[in-house]
Amino acid sequence: MIDKQKVACIIPARLKATRFPRKMLSQLGGRPLLAHVWERANSVALFDHVVFAVDSQEIADLIEGFGGNYLMTSESCPSGTDRLIEVMKRGDVQADIWVNWQGDEPFIGEQMILDLLQTAEKCDSDVWTLKKRIVSPVEIYNPHMAKVVCDANGFALYFSRSTIPFYRDATPDHLKVFFKHVGIYAFTQSALEKLSAMEPCPLEQAEQLEQLRFLYNGLRIKAHETDREVMGIDLPEDLAKAEAFLANLQASVV
Repeated sequence: MIDKQKVACIIPARLKATRFPRKMLSQLGGRPLLAHVWERANSVALFDHVVFAVDSQEIADLIEGFGGNYLMTSESCPSGTDRLIEVMKRGDVQADIWVNWQGDEPFIGEQMILDLLQTAEKCDSDVWTLKKRIVSPVEIYNPHMAKVVCDANGFALYFSRSTIPFYRDATPDHLKVFFKHVGIYAFTQSALEKLSAMEPCPLEQAEQLEQLRFLYNGLRIKAHETDREVMGIDLPEDLAKAEAFLANLQASVV
């Protein structure tokens, strides 16, 4: 809870992901990928409610196996945000702030949620998300990694799979600043209600980034900076990287 506002964490988990089908059934470190997400989400003290939003009985059975909670949602939902909207409309969960924690993000932790929601009590935004400064040149030019540029107050101006900003003039590399978008969102109740009536926009369809629909329709997105590293699992090869990332995390704790 934040300033008497109830916070719900909804974890969308879709079976037929386009780029990595059935990834939600994957194993990570010898345990279900979703079990890692469930444990991390439940360790966040700010959350009043944590639940998966799934679209298949296979995923539901997997979640039951490690003691998680889930709600069935439609197979036709095109995005995780649409699953949040379905849960909200049905009244399965009551909340003032809705966090969309994707099921393929096993390394988000409590500090990142604190970063995400640090201005939630001010009610100055419709949507909150995170950004992290890019330090690897490979990530700058990776089209699978969305980049974000913000205004002076930290509100997102644009998201792109391309490299933004583009440095027209010769600039030393150490002076160039790029931020990647960390794909976790928090929405106000009113923002989700507005989104439920919005159609996909041309920018969203071109870049295949749903957050462009939010900007296109005038919603304000506050992108707070985090220094925590994350690793979403978008492609099959990301699973091997995640195994190595997890092993390093576990070794650092020992």
